[in-house]
Amino acid sequence: MNHIAPGARAGIYHYDEIDRQFVAERVEQFRKQVERRLSGELTEEEFKPVRLMNGLYLQLHAYMLRIAVPYGVMSATQLRKLAEIGRRYDRGYGHFTTRQNLQYNWIKLEDTPAILHELAEVDMHALQTSGNCVRNVTTDPFVGAARDEVVDGRVYAEILRQWTTMHPEFTYLPRKFKIAISGAESDRAAVRIHDVGLLARRNDKGEAGFSFYVGGGLGRSPFVGKLVREWVAEEDFVAYLEAILRVYNQYGRRDNIYKARIKILVHELGLEKFTQEVEEEFARLRGPKYRLDPEIVEGVRQHFAPPPFEEPPDHSEALERAKASDPAFANWLAVNVAEHKAPGYAIATISLKPAGGIPGDATCDQMDLVADLAERHSFGELRVTHVQNLVLAHVKKDELYDLWKQLDAAELGSANAGLIGDIIACPGLDYCALANARSIPLAQAISARFADPVRQRTIGELGIKISGCINACGHHHVGAIGILGVDKKGTEYYQITVGGDPTLTTEIGDILGPAVTETEAVDAIEAIVDVYLANRTGEGERFIDTLRRVGHAPFKERIYAAD
Repeated sequence: MNHIAPGARAGIYHYDEIDRQFVAERVEQFRKQVERRLSGELTEEEFKPVRLMNGLYLQLHAYMLRIAVPYGVMSATQLRKLAEIGRRYDRGYGHFTTRQNLQYNWIKLEDTPAILHELAEVDMHALQTSGNCVRNVTTDPFVGAARDEVVDGRVYAEILRQWTTMHPEFTYLPRKFKIAISGAESDRAAVRIHDVGLLARRNDKGEAGFSFYVGGGLGRSPFVGKLVREWVAEEDFVAYLEAILRVYNQYGRRDNIYKARIKILVHELGLEKFTQEVEEEFARLRGPKYRLDPEIVEGVRQHFAPPPFEEPPDHSEALERAKASDPAFANWLAVNVAEHKAPGYAIATISLKPAGGIPGDATCDQMDLVADLAERHSFGELRVTHVQNLVLAHVKKDELYDLWKQLDAAELGSANAGLIGDIIACPGLDYCALANARSIPLAQAISARFADPVRQRTIGELGIKISGCINACGHHHVGAIGILGVDKKGTEYYQITVGGDPTLTTEIGDILGPAVTETEAVDAIEAIVDVYLANRTGEGERFIDTLRRVGHAPFKERIYAAD
């Protein structure tokens, strides 16, 4: 087993005393503001911007606290702390989000300073998980392990974390700002639906550089990010991003919240004019002050050095025997396990989508178990994905069967990664004050309808994404099948889109027809699947490829024929 020395971490950035002092000071500052709010010295209107900058939202029934998981990577020790907090201060579970963070939905205001203090003990916080600032930088959940990786995105995500945390110029932007980094041949970070999406590459000399996509985003007005610069050298990485943020901070609209995101600025200025403004600002910034020193990059990279891999043979006899003897395990292996760059190892996705379950939810007991398994099988480290699952990135092939049996016993062994059961859903009207409709019950109903793992494999790759309102926290615009909750005279309806794609070939889905009721929505999804299976050329043709080939008409006709 991949046991680690006590306190050691694989692929985790280690706080230094400056980090710890800063976080501790912020906890004490917030504690005093909470006391002022509880005493009535601060009104809710006065307190709101303070609490939001510390990750505290006021939802329909209680406060929600969003915990930052920088670039989705955490240690087993940190996950155990999250489980402990969930038991003590919440209702025994946490919810993993599409920003690779974790949310508690039932927090008491008076408990938040104590929670933040406990988080600080394990080098965690809730800073900048809300507010008009640079939010958590996300990256490929397979980073540091994927066989197709070109550049380790964690290094640059950590540099951005340090650079953007309480940046004096970018703490009060026109609107929130989201960045994603992908350093592999496959885009597992959905970079082109972010305010800034970065594709890390290497040139002919082996030097790292970045393609910058700007102006992506979903919500009320969905846009696909546009290529602003094909190549930005590593030394100019910070300077170029600073130039983009300065242009946005200067020209971004503050008079209309619905037009305040950078995607609207890029659209209204036009790509050519926006790029010109960025290039002129970059020319002013470029130089020693903003140059990213190779020593800094190397210093950060040391935190993400490969764990002490053993050298097992790439072919595992134990794995082959387990596959042959247990069909359920063989199915999970085929669906939830990816190739690793190190021989004899594999990447295991832990699905938080059991049949009929709530996407992204994990009980505190499950979190404790995953922490134990991370220490036993993956060098004490795990990842949160933007599709609301968890990943153990460094599992020996010989140990996969033991890992799966323990996961399966805890309802964490679903074999549905990337399949129709791997549904993304926001909290919806069950929790969120902004929602028009519930997302969770619909996700549960669809999941239950397609619970059969054999049927899911037969259908193949097909992502369903559900949002309870136009803010699109469930990424419905880029779902192969997207579902948007809408309100019609006090009744919940659901608008269905098809053809969305969150990969490098990013596409926004098209509305299929009039909105339907919750019961009709589940039947409509089944009808869409039936039409796809009847029209595909073979099991190798994905849903989105069939849709592109045959068009929308067969799907519309099947769903709306009765009308």
